[in-house]
Amino acid sequence: MPRTIKIAAVQMNANPAPATERLARAGRLVSGAAEAGAQLVVLPELFNTGYSYSDANHRLVESFNGLTAAWMKETAARLNIHLAGSLMLLDQDEVYNALLLFAPDGRMWRYDKNYPWGWERGYFRGGNRITVAETDLGDVGMMICWDTAHPRLWRRYAGRVDLMLIASCPPDVSNPTFHFPNGDSLTFDAMGPAMASMKGSARLVFGAMLNQQTAWLGVPAVNTVGCGRIKTAIPNGRASFLTFLSLAPWLIKYLPQADRMEMACDLTQGCKVVDAGGRVLAELTQEQGETFTSAEVTLADEKPRPRGQQPASLSPFLTYLSSDVLLPAITVPVYRKGLRRAWGDEMAPVAASTRKWTALLGLGAAAAFLLGLFWGRKKK
Repeated sequence: MPRTIKIAAVQMNANPAPATERLARAGRLVSGAAEAGAQLVVLPELFNTGYSYSDANHRLVESFNGLTAAWMKETAARLNIHLAGSLMLLDQDEVYNALLLFAPDGRMWRYDKNYPWGWERGYFRGGNRITVAETDLGDVGMMICWDTAHPRLWRRYAGRVDLMLIASCPPDVSNPTFHFPNGDSLTFDAMGPAMASMKGSARLVFGAMLNQQTAWLGVPAVNTVGCGRIKTAIPNGRASFLTFLSLAPWLIKYLPQADRMEMACDLTQGCKVVDAGGRVLAELTQEQGETFTSAEVTLADEKPRPRGQQPASLSPFLTYLSSDVLLPAITVPVYRKGLRRAWGDEMAPVAASTRKWTALLGLGAAAAFLLGLFWGRKKK
């Protein structure tokens, strides 16, 4: 027979604060949700630190034996709930954005964010696996934030889960304001038609697109977000700004200030519980601030299999190019240098395959150079 469970989605202010303060705030919200009858409570992405592109992030990572994981395990047991939330997890010589799910009996499941968004790659690396948590509530699929924009990741869960659990904290980077030291500011509207074409795409990803993918998968979903307005530095700002110049070359006058530019934006709405048909059962607005919402969802007796063609992404190609390719590529050095500075030179080792391809590219470039010299002399 179908089962009914009550789920709570927690929305927290995304501005950074000490972990002890943020855990205390999370504790009040989780306790309120448990008192309201929630059996599964989901906290936002990076709920224990807040969201910022800051060098301080390298020192804020925690281990499995750290403060946050211990707090989550104790809270789940004390309130007799399943509790989920993500943190920057130090695992041997790498850092991952890990979504942890604790059962009341202490069992734990982990999912690592597969697709760090753009500048996030400066603080953690991506995973490559999915996680199906076989809980007493049902089999739960797990994702984090920007992962939801990738239809192929949804496909990997098809027919395998009863419920999707997503922890997010998406700044609305599709509608930012960039501030420069001289007092000038820029929005996408002032940066040309290509940049303007990405405006509002974050709201589509965590709004209609998430609902559509949920309906196609045929199981309920819960998604959490942060709230408030953040202002943050940009990692490797000059290199990031060079990517903008390829689309808006008239902004070159700001290049000398780019390393000190800051970005301000609101968080994206999307803290909600969605049923298996993609209908929103409960949702918070950004104006409601730090609180929670809850709803009962029905889990099918047998795992549904998707019917029909999977909905296409609603996000423009340029968003994927910048978010998955360009910005991560120029931000990886920030991750490696920062992690080594904070935890030692053995951290974030370069993979053997990377060394191999770098060497091959170097040999190829040298061969092309020598061939060019030879060909030039031959023509003379």
